[in-house]
Amino acid sequence: MDKPLEHVHHRYAHGEHRPLSGYVATGVTYAVAAGGLLVAGKRKGAAAQTRISAGDLVLLTIATHRLARTLAKDAVTSPLRAPVTRYQATGMPSEVNEEVVPEVKDQPLLHTLGELITCPFCLGQWVATGLVGGHVLAPTLTRVVTSTLTAVAGADALQFAYSALQRLEGSDRG
Repeated sequence: MDKPLEHVHHRYAHGEHRPLSGYVATGVTYAVAAGGLLVAGKRKGAAAQTRISAGDLVLLTIATHRLARTLAKDAVTSPLRAPVTRYQATGMPSEVNEEVVPEVKDQPLLHTLGELITCPFCLGQWVATGLVGGHVLAPTLTRVVTSTLTAVAGADALQFAYSALQRLEGSDRG
C-alpha cells in the first residue's frame, strides 16, 4: 500500500483491524457482477421486463431474507463458511453464530469474505441482486425459487408462533 493510502487506512481504522482493501475488492466484485447481469439482461432484450410487480417484489423480498439467513446462519451451510470462520455458539433455532478466524486477519480479501458470509444483512444485497437478475433473465424459474423460499420463511414464522403459543400455554399451567 502506498503512503497516502496507508495514512487513510490508519486514520480510518483508529487502531482497529479493518480490511479496507478487502472491502474495495468486494465492492468491485459486486459492481462487476451487477454490471454483468445488466449486460445479460440487455442482450436478452429484457427492457420490457424492467417493471417488477408488487407480488413479485414481495416474493423477492421474503426470499432474499430467507436465503441470506440460510447462507449466513444455517448449521447445514456451515461447511461453506468453515474455511474462513469458526463456530462460536448456537443462535436462533437451527442457526449458528460464527466469527472470522484470526488466521485470515492479515488477508484482507479472506477477512472480508468471512465478514460477508456470516452477516445476513450484508448478504441480502448480493442475494437480492442475484434473485432480481434471475427474475429478469429467467422469470419462471426464479418465481419457483422465490416461491419456495417464501414458503419456507412462512413456515419458519409459523414454527416460531407455535413455539410461542406452547410457552404461553405452559406458563398458564404453572
